[in-house]
Amino acid sequence: ALGRISFRGRGLVLASLLGCSMLPQIALLSGLFTLISRLGLYNRLESLIFADLFFAVPFAIWLLAGFFRDIPQDLDDAASLDGCGLLRRLIMIYLPLIWPGIVATGLLIFMNCWNEFLFALTFTLSDSARTLPVSIGLISAPSRFELPFGIIMSASLLAIVPPVLLVLLFQHRIAAGLTAGAVK
Repeated sequence: ALGRISFRGRGLVLASLLGCSMLPQIALLSGLFTLISRLGLYNRLESLIFADLFFAVPFAIWLLAGFFRDIPQDLDDAASLDGCGLLRRLIMIYLPLIWPGIVATGLLIFMNCWNEFLFALTFTLSDSARTLPVSIGLISAPSRFELPFGIIMSASLLAIVPPVLLVLLFQHRIAAGLTAGAVK
């Protein structure tokens, strides 16, 4: 709706969504901790999903609204004149046109959530619920005079494998999504 329908205050709504995703995580930490504790999600992976949604959803809406805005209105009008309903227009017209944007947005959000450290450190306590960045950050040496550089570097190398594979798999879609609308 934010990408296709023009209404008064649309720019304000989009600016507020962008502002929400630009808030520092530390500003929401105490409120989210209270909410997650009351919901019984503390020390569970669901708490990280819940917390990351506060930043991922506004960012995704803001990015994808631009892709929907670039779809020509006459294409939409022609499809509705031919009797195409909203769901069919979404699947048959919009989805193929914004597919590169969906892939690029999804990958950016995945990278942000994959590397997230503060919420994962605050909302998880046990080793079974910890994420990889927190586990790497908590690696300790047998004595205080040693630094386990080898173990940390090995774990870091393994941690970058999934994002690198995703980028290699979707590199053409990422380039198309990030440059869509630039040459009009």
